[in-house]
Amino acid sequence: MDGPDQIGPDTGPKRTISDRFRRAVRSFTTKEGLIGDYDYALLFRPNLPFMKKARSRAPFFGLHDRIPILLALLLGLQHALAMLAGVITPPIIIGGVANFDSSTSQYLVSTSLIVSGILSAIQITRFSIPKTPYYLGTGLISVAGTSFSTLTIANNALSQMYASGYCPVDPETGAKLACPHGYGAILGTSCLCALLEIGLSFVSIDILKRVFPPLVTGPTVLLIGVSLIESGLKGWAGGSGNCSMDPSSRALCPSATAPHALPWGSAEFIGLGFLVFLTIILCERFGSPIMKSCSVVLGLLVGCIVAAACGYFDRSSIDAAPVASFIWVKTFPLKIYAPLILPFLALYIVLMMETIGDVTATCDVSRLDVEGELFDSRIRGGVLADGFAGLLAGLCTITPMSTFAQNNGVIALTRCASRRAGYFCCFFLIVMGIFSKFAAALVAIPSPVLGGMTTFLFSSVAISGIRIIATMPFTRRNRFILTAAFAVGMGATLVPDWFSYVFTYHGNNKGLTGLIDAIELIMTTGFVVAGLLALVLNLLLPEEDDEEDTDTRLLDSDTTVEENKTAAASANPTLSSSDNGEGKSAKLS
Repeated sequence: MDGPDQIGPDTGPKRTISDRFRRAVRSFTTKEGLIGDYDYALLFRPNLPFMKKARSRAPFFGLHDRIPILLALLLGLQHALAMLAGVITPPIIIGGVANFDSSTSQYLVSTSLIVSGILSAIQITRFSIPKTPYYLGTGLISVAGTSFSTLTIANNALSQMYASGYCPVDPETGAKLACPHGYGAILGTSCLCALLEIGLSFVSIDILKRVFPPLVTGPTVLLIGVSLIESGLKGWAGGSGNCSMDPSSRALCPSATAPHALPWGSAEFIGLGFLVFLTIILCERFGSPIMKSCSVVLGLLVGCIVAAACGYFDRSSIDAAPVASFIWVKTFPLKIYAPLILPFLALYIVLMMETIGDVTATCDVSRLDVEGELFDSRIRGGVLADGFAGLLAGLCTITPMSTFAQNNGVIALTRCASRRAGYFCCFFLIVMGIFSKFAAALVAIPSPVLGGMTTFLFSSVAISGIRIIATMPFTRRNRFILTAAFAVGMGATLVPDWFSYVFTYHGNNKGLTGLIDAIELIMTTGFVVAGLLALVLNLLLPEEDDEEDTDTRLLDSDTTVEENKTAAASANPTLSSSDNGEGKSAKLS
């Protein structure tokens, strides 16, 4: 390694500009700097049944280790591809719900990639805030991408906006028209609420973990994934637009004029999405390390190839797209939409806790300490950069961005935690975003192909919630809180309109109308209800002594009486004062 891992900007030993220049020249002009002695075949060797497994393992590259340029390029591209599906999915879905035309959706995808590259570079660099002990960023390969958690809130808010007249509807046909003002309200409100996470980054990490334990964040993340799976599966069956409103009418998806249009739920659509899903599974079983971390993108690629061969693609939007794009080519009026404030505040609390978990996991796979002053500094810097990412993303016309967890798997697979690979990842993301033809091709992907991929991704969000819940003990108190939180949260997720008819006010009082809309938006967003209920119950219900519940073991009917007594004494030594530890020692041996 170049230097010790110490509190600071994490650049290794201090060097002069001339030293840095000489090292950069050496990296690009020598075989050692360009290629090195790395076994590149390890990255591409598949895991086929008839092939011998590699006996050697790739060397581990630490945080400050300088790796060959070619390897950094390959691993940086691998990180970018691992992020790609997650970065492009939210803008495509929100653009569809807001009824934007293809050019606006293309812009959102391009901008999402560019902003993701910029914000990831901030996290990786870790800037020192002058005259303070604080930092902006983690100094690790912590990358930022468009948050899936925003989708449920944004979709519910846009539906409410169309129903209330905030977004326009064609008076003759009743069709929903493009709603840039609604999207701008989502951006403006997210920028305002991002200040909460920025402020919480200066609070003690121990206090945050006590107030927002896994008991609160776990069910919240799980219900975010559950709510998203519905939209993914609708896309898999043909689309989530007007053609899916009444499947019995057999309306053509995505529209009657689209190439190879079919009724919603057709076998061809189901098979196309299943092909993507099956490719992801095959890559995980038989793929090389680089294929495993990019399995979602490879599944998307295979689905696109088959869809193009079968005539599902419409090239007109790709041909009409400009060659290049950048931030602020299109803009939206930033506004504050009051009903969105409370849901977004809850969202940023969830994003903060996800960031703490992701940074901890990144430190772990990077072989760095997960406790101590430096670790706390990284956590604080990561949360601050995550809040800053939500604010800056909104100003750059993109919904909130947060720390991604996918790249931890790439670090573990490739055994490379060097920040040089992270910087190349940022480079590839920005380049892919600037070339808008690439974004246009992504927007033109048929819904079944995208649905097969997003269903897998959204399911991984739900599994992340289960993983968070699994980190806590299942005491009686914790089970009670989870039951109460899921009772209402899961119900609101499965029946989202359950609270839509409670209030009957239709007057001209805008303040009262806004309050009613805010309450309805909260009560119909399952993960917000679950998170708030779990938070309140966790603070109100006292801790109980559940040692006897959690430690007492069931006695095996095949054991002897003496063995049962020994097992009971081992579980709770206070049950037998005459054992003197002999039975316990024998049991352990």
